[in-house]
Amino acid sequence: MKAVPAMWMRGGTSKGLYFLAGDLPAERDAFLLRAMGSPDPRQIDGVGGGDTLTSKVAVVRRSVRPGVDVDYLFLQVLVDEARVSDAQNCGNILAGVGPFAIERGLVAAGDGETCVHIFMENTGQIAEARVRTPGGRVTYAGDARIDGVPGTAAPVEIAFSDIAGASCGALLPTGRAVDVIEGLGTTCIDNGMPCVLMRAADFGLGGDEAPAELAENAVLKERVEAIRLAAGRMMNLGDVTDKTVPKMVLLSPARAGGAIATRSFIPHRVHAAIGVFAAVSVATACMTPGTVAWEMAERGAGPVRRLAVEHPSGEMTVVFRLDEGGQIASTAILRTARKLMDGEVFA
Repeated sequence: MKAVPAMWMRGGTSKGLYFLAGDLPAERDAFLLRAMGSPDPRQIDGVGGGDTLTSKVAVVRRSVRPGVDVDYLFLQVLVDEARVSDAQNCGNILAGVGPFAIERGLVAAGDGETCVHIFMENTGQIAEARVRTPGGRVTYAGDARIDGVPGTAAPVEIAFSDIAGASCGALLPTGRAVDVIEGLGTTCIDNGMPCVLMRAADFGLGGDEAPAELAENAVLKERVEAIRLAAGRMMNLGDVTDKTVPKMVLLSPARAGGAIATRSFIPHRVHAAIGVFAAVSVATACMTPGTVAWEMAERGAGPVRRLAVEHPSGEMTVVFRLDEGGQIASTAILRTARKLMDGEVFA
């Protein structure tokens, strides 16, 4: 049995193990499967919570790249399969990378706030996380609130730039705002997360159904999966049968004053909320003329746009800053994180 130093953290609306890269054994994937307790729907023999949102891993190392503090690799440990995937990024787990890097001494903390520049290995892009560090120490206490997490915590502000096409090579990888796949109009988009956007109404849905109701709809899931498999090749992702991307998102008009309403699949389970980068891709589609999102979205006005992407647990706000030509110059989100445990994990 191996014991490896690890920190157990909540990042956004996910939870996972955070490791320094040098601490992981050579047989990394086998170790992580054992540590999480996969494959098992309850993950009873590990620390995973029996859900994809609580079976995640961040691997962090000091970066040698100019202008970058740390490199971050996200790994999804599948719950019911003996498989570890690096095929996607995770913006929720990303929220804990800055605090973890400071706690582990990879980044020196400033007094008040510390900016951590993070290279995201999965997609080759850079994020800038601002972490609250009063007195030169990370604090997790604060008054920021995000839907899907009870209570409040210190805010972690994360800004992105140049993330379009990170996985697929282009914002609209098919070169079109709308593609007809399996007889339905869809938008294939990648602004940090490859997503296929579809109108809920085209499936005979209102778009406000509970995740459990959608999860029980076998006909719906079969149709969504058929579209996903076809879209994967069109998005330069190849055969996605065994991949966790693209994410599938049903769209409908907003109901709670936001920009748009969503129900998302990740890709086979129905998400209780929506992933950070999926929300960024959806919000970007809201700002892109001709997409299936454009026609039903509330975009607001001005050089700074705050688009609230509604989901079953509430909403996630994506902030766009536009340049003088009205094009998106930068994208930012607000997350929170909390250290839950620091010690060793055994496998």
